Amino acid sequence: MRKVFCLTLLLIAILALGVPWVVNRLTEPPLKNEGTIVRLYRHATGEIESIPLEDYVTGVVAAEMPAEFPSEALKAQAVAARTYIYKRMVAGGIVNSCKEGADTCDDPAHAQAWQSREEMKKRWGTVNYYRYYYKVRMAVDDTAGEIITFNGKPIDPVFHASCGGQTENSGDVWKYDVPYLQSVACPYDADPEPERQVIFSLSQLVKAVGVDLQAVAVSTGQSDEMFQVLERTATGRPKVLMVGGHSKIAATDLRSMLNLRSTNFTITSDGDKVTFNTRGYGHGVGMCQYGAKGLAEHNYDYKKILKHYYTGVEINNIFTD
Repeated sequence: MRKVFCLTLLLIAILALGVPWVVNRLTEPPLKNEGTIVRLYRHATGEIESIPLEDYVTGVVAAEMPAEFPSEALKAQAVAARTYIYKRMVAGGIVNSCKEGADTCDDPAHAQAWQSREEMKKRWGTVNYYRYYYKVRMAVDDTAGEIITFNGKPIDPVFHASCGGQTENSGDVWKYDVPYLQSVACPYDADPEPERQVIFSLSQLVKAVGVDLQAVAVSTGQSDEMFQVLERTATGRPKVLMVGGHSKIAATDLRSMLNLRSTNFTITSDGDKVTFNTRGYGHGVGMCQYGAKGLAEHNYDYKKILKHYYTGVEINNIFTD
C-alpha cells in the first residue's frame, strides 16, 4: 500500500508540473547551499528549529504569497525572502530579538511568516499540497542564492499585499527615507477587493483612539472636524491627522488603533456613525504583492518585478558572485 501511495503522489506531481521538471528534481545533485542553516524560533512550540536556507525560503513564500500567483511573482517573493534572512544572518542587519539563539521567528508582526510542509498540507489539502508545494519550491530553486542589493549591500526587502495603484516613499511611512524604497506606479495591482468600508460608532472610536470625539460631534456633526488631515504623503495618503480638535495622530498609528487595512483612507460621518473607506492593504512600501501578480501576468520576469519596486537595485547570487 505504501508503494502505491507514493506512486500516486508522484503521478500527481507529474500531472501538475510536467514530466521534465519532476525528472530533473529527482536526478539533479543537491543544492550547493544546503549547508546554510536558519535557526527559526517557532512561536507555537516555543522551540528553535534548524532549517536549511532554501527550505526556510520555501516556507516563507508559501506563507506570505498565495501559491496560485504566477511563477514569476513567486520567484520575486523568494528572492525578497532570501534577502531578508541573509541580511540578518550574515550581513549585519537588524537583530531580531524574539528569542536568544534564533536568527528569526515565524511571526509576521516581527519577521517573516513561515509554514512547515505539514502546515502547508493542512492548509491546502493533500492533492493541492503537491501541486502548490512543488510550484513554490520550483520558484525557490530557480532563484537559489539570489538576493537584492543596493550599492553592493543587501536591502531591507519590505513588501505588502496591495498598494492601491501607487507605492509609498519609506520616509512618509517610517522615520527614515531609504533610496531604494521610493514611490513607484503600480498599474496592475490585481487585488480582487481593493476597497473596504468600516463603520464605527463614536463610542467605539473614543475607546479605540482615546480622544473625546463626542463633544466635537455634538457641536459640528462633521467628520472633517473630528478628523482633520494636517499632512499628506507624496501619494496623497493621510500622514498626520488632528483628532478631536487637539490631538495629533500619525495615520500609521490611527490605522493600528482601528485595525484598518491601510492608511489610504477617506472619512465620512452620518450622525453617530463614522465610516472609513480604505484602499489597498498594508503599509504600501516596497513590493506590492498583488502588483507583482499583475506585472507577472503582463510578462514581467521576477528580476524586472523586483527592480520595478526597489529603486536602483541589483540581483546578486551569494554563492557565485
